[in-house]
Amino acid sequence: MSSSTITYRAVIREINRSSVSAPGTRNKVIASSFRALFDKKRNTEEQARFDHDMKNTFIFLHSQRMHKELLERYNPLHDLTPEERIKATARRVGLDVPVNSEKDS
Repeated sequence: MSSSTITYRAVIREINRSSVSAPGTRNKVIASSFRALFDKKRNTEEQARFDHDMKNTFIFLHSQRMHKELLERYNPLHDLTPEERIKATARRVGLDVPVNSEKDS
């Protein structure tokens, strides 16, 4: 198997892993666009540079997915609104946030 085929499969696999939608509802245009890019650059004088760029693309996608997973694991409050974050932080130390009378009015 050639290096470009391995790189192509790695990039497509990483795109699928980082996708938030279900496999049946994913946009097929992304995968077909990458396929067209790889077919277009095959057997050209720019192939070595293109392979290097695609390897960097794979590394970027993989690192981005790992960063997201680590944020979710070690910082569970990162995706909350500021109000939800305050409530969760108060609950962490055993307190409840007092009810604000201005919001109730």
